[in-house]
Amino acid sequence: MKLQNHTILITGGSTGIGLELAKVLTEKGNTVLICGRSQEKLIEAKKQIPKLQILACDLSDKVDRDKLVKWVKTEFPQCNILINNAGITHNTNFKGDDEILVKAEQEIQLNLMAPIVLTKQLLPVLEQNPNPTIINVTTGLAYVPKAAYPIYNATKAALHSFTMVLRKQLEHDPIDIIEVLMTVVDTPFHNGHAPKRAISPQKAVCEMIQKLEKGKKEIRIDKVGLLYMISRLSPKLAFRMINRVG
Repeated sequence: MKLQNHTILITGGSTGIGLELAKVLTEKGNTVLICGRSQEKLIEAKKQIPKLQILACDLSDKVDRDKLVKWVKTEFPQCNILINNAGITHNTNFKGDDEILVKAEQEIQLNLMAPIVLTKQLLPVLEQNPNPTIINVTTGLAYVPKAAYPIYNATKAALHSFTMVLRKQLEHDPIDIIEVLMTVVDTPFHNGHAPKRAISPQKAVCEMIQKLEKGKKEIRIDKVGLLYMISRLSPKLAFRMINRVG
């Protein structure tokens, strides 16, 4: 897969992994569209990468999802790659958090429903163009959950399952269905408290791009491959490793 001369939509593209992806893919000669909840952050991203096309929208909201789909269909019908990257998590205790149901709804809508909806509604647009591709960004926690994230793990595990099934159902269609399972990355996701083992967005995106260009369909970043193998051999050990103190 040559990542040049495409029109690419990246959700959650104003910060972190999404912004680094936007930068690298723009430098490769692609037309890159990004969306995010913060107009301010999108404007700042465009200052860094002037060629970006930006749209403010909250993908946990149905009206805003429809707005994004309309924008792509109307302004960028040549779009052939969708990268479902946007996500949110809450580090919380399920029993003790009085707002857990509100938080759960937000996470489910953004992390799971938004990729499903965008995939369904933009599939006709993608498939009318050369080299159509859908890339779902998940996490190694889709294999082994972290106890601090009671809802996030479940949404990413569900997206992992959905991606596998979609790839099987569309195996005879001219579209690539790819999953990128991220490791811990030092991004605003961690609110300034990223674990010491976190890698940089630059390193994560560099590995992602290299493996995409090699044609990989399920891409495990950094040590996620090791986590996957341990989880298959000893699920209890993998769970202890992910949830160990510190």
